[in-house]
Amino acid sequence: MKLIYLIVLVCFQIGNQRVETKDIKDANKNLILLRQLKSDVYKNLIINILPYWMKNVVDPVNGGFYGRIDYQEKKYPDSDKGGILNARILWTFSSAFRLTKDTQYLTAAKRSKNYILAHFIDPKFGGAYRSVNLKGQPSDQRKQIYSQTFFIYALSEYYRATGDQEALNKAKDIFEKIEKYAVDPNFDGYFEAFDREWKRTKDLLIGEKSPNDEKTMNTHLHLMEAYANLYRVWPDPKLAMRLKNLILIFTDKIMDPQTFHLKIFLTNNWKSNSTINSYGHDIECSWLLVEAAHILGDQTLIKKVENISLHIADAASEGLQPDGSLVNEKDYLTGHIDNTRAWWPQAEAVVGLLNAFELSGKELYLKQAISCWNYINQKLVDHKSGEWFNAVSDSGLVSKGDKAGFWKCPYHNGRMCMEIMERVSKL
Repeated sequence: MKLIYLIVLVCFQIGNQRVETKDIKDANKNLILLRQLKSDVYKNLIINILPYWMKNVVDPVNGGFYGRIDYQEKKYPDSDKGGILNARILWTFSSAFRLTKDTQYLTAAKRSKNYILAHFIDPKFGGAYRSVNLKGQPSDQRKQIYSQTFFIYALSEYYRATGDQEALNKAKDIFEKIEKYAVDPNFDGYFEAFDREWKRTKDLLIGEKSPNDEKTMNTHLHLMEAYANLYRVWPDPKLAMRLKNLILIFTDKIMDPQTFHLKIFLTNNWKSNSTINSYGHDIECSWLLVEAAHILGDQTLIKKVENISLHIADAASEGLQPDGSLVNEKDYLTGHIDNTRAWWPQAEAVVGLLNAFELSGKELYLKQAISCWNYINQKLVDHKSGEWFNAVSDSGLVSKGDKAGFWKCPYHNGRMCMEIMERVSKL
């Protein structure tokens, strides 16, 4: 990491010039700030986030995890269990066990993995169902590529943490299904939605607004993330080729070369169908691109992506507010800004800004990352009941969004904590 180099650099002579005392003090100050940030998020992870899911969300009657808990901590045992939620739970606890070696997290990960393999994986046509009911029977059999990505991400992480071959085999199977059925043979990239038998359908999913939306940034982002994690544990040549292709799709097709924002919804030939700048997705992409390139190990690609990453982070920073928070999005055509402070863009902002600091050495990014974390800790963390609130309004009111649900999960905030723990530990 460049950050390690920069901090070490200030401790030694460079040629015949000695680094100024101020530079050494600044580096020491930054290291102190980083260690404090790591300490804060570690406590948040092990005291606030993970215990909430183990204590409140485990379904002791029907297995797996409850499908929904509302903002008043009311459980809904009859709610469907979403595939995205369950896959993200598996990833989180697998990663937590890998980092901490705490067996209580392994127990939660095993519970999730066993439930997913028993109920979500389609034994006949492959891939994973979008949701199951309280009894574990399929309630939505569609094969949504966005959802499939998280099963790859989670199962490969479980293998990474445990060496469980069954989990890796299932992740590889889903990869092969996506490559067989979802690739656009004419314009590259991936289509979005399929029925149980992998016949393409046209469903308006994941925020799509127009029937002309053929592809989404969001699905491609999480497919890149999933393929990168799978490549960590299975360095297959075909997977390497497809991962590199996804990275280049972002740099050459999805990123606007003029503004460095991401195009949210696109036609099949990559024409933008949206006038929205999504700051949370921008900042998340800025660091996931770098991670994917480094996992792939292509030095030319790494250099290209690191430069682009800083531009994307700067574009996302247009949404930063004086209190450290990140607003959701802006319609650049009308000028309307969604001022909601949703939980997940804040988490991604901390990681993305820290990544920008590592790449550039510019203290501003570190200060912004810490400022965003302070906002999270003051406004979004539920210090009484655990976990984070779903969102906070511009005036500071906590939203009535679910604490756990189809989309509300321990993945963004848990990953933020673990990313910081790993990055700072490398120092």
